[in-house]
Amino acid sequence: MKPRVVVVGSYVQDLCWKCPAFPRTGETMVGVFASGPGGKGSNQAVAAGRLGVPTLFVGAVGNDAFAREARAFHRAEGIAARLAVKRRHSTATAGILVDAEGRNQIIISPAANLALARSDVPIAAVRGARVVVTQLESNLATTAWVLREARSAGVTTILNTAPLRADFRPAMLRHVDIVVPNEIEFAALVNRVPATGVRDFTEVRLASMSYTDLHALCRLLGVPAVILTLGDKGCFISTGDGFTHLPAHKVRAVDTTGAGDAFVGGLAAGLARGASITDAARTGNAVAALSVTRPGTASSMPTARALAAFLRKAR
Repeated sequence: MKPRVVVVGSYVQDLCWKCPAFPRTGETMVGVFASGPGGKGSNQAVAAGRLGVPTLFVGAVGNDAFAREARAFHRAEGIAARLAVKRRHSTATAGILVDAEGRNQIIISPAANLALARSDVPIAAVRGARVVVTQLESNLATTAWVLREARSAGVTTILNTAPLRADFRPAMLRHVDIVVPNEIEFAALVNRVPATGVRDFTEVRLASMSYTDLHALCRLLGVPAVILTLGDKGCFISTGDGFTHLPAHKVRAVDTTGAGDAFVGGLAAGLARGASITDAARTGNAVAALSVTRPGTASSMPTARALAAFLRKAR
């Protein structure tokens, strides 16, 4: 089946430790270990695919056990995956700490993701999709090329600016229809984009802004739509037609790792089905809320049935 959503990005093997609290410098702490599939690109593809939208994931892995686990996982999920093998690189890994309140700290080694090349991307699938999703965990030159090719073909392009790396170039935003940063990434974007005229913007300043002023600042980024994810405060949507704030669903968080990916996958799925950007963001909000009620990243993404049941109860 022709994919409606194509996600070009990262696969990462998650190595996760649950701990009572985050260790202090020099402190050794006993935790509970688990390993599983992750990576922003793969997570977002799983989130969209579990909602019943035909999805293709394009990424890169090494020639190792983690790569074999990645292939087995995507087969089990029923998600089409094009995983280029980079024999000079290992499969990417992430070290994740999750404390008793469900908060996380993450460090990643992008490894094979940084070697993802244009030749690894099935460009016909990209040009034929309804929505193309990218992040910043892979090769940035390839990511920019994918966005440019997709948008020139009339495909809706989404850039999730995570993680906002030092080598990110704001010129990439010219090929983006919807940019999705969190609060940290938004502050960094504001400081990086010359048109804002700002160089010392912080999360503290963001928190004190009115929605009217925030909307005006979003418009200076030069992207048709900005969706700022705000964690347990929901999300803020800014387009050329105006702005709106969608509150988050009230849930008990077990593990917030992957919540942003859940949102992006849900957003992409909604857009691929023809929803408005606001309604698609509502889907993203609900998918993210459900994801944090379960441990893990890809494994925590809800199915279409679970999402429908959740939304019935939320009414």
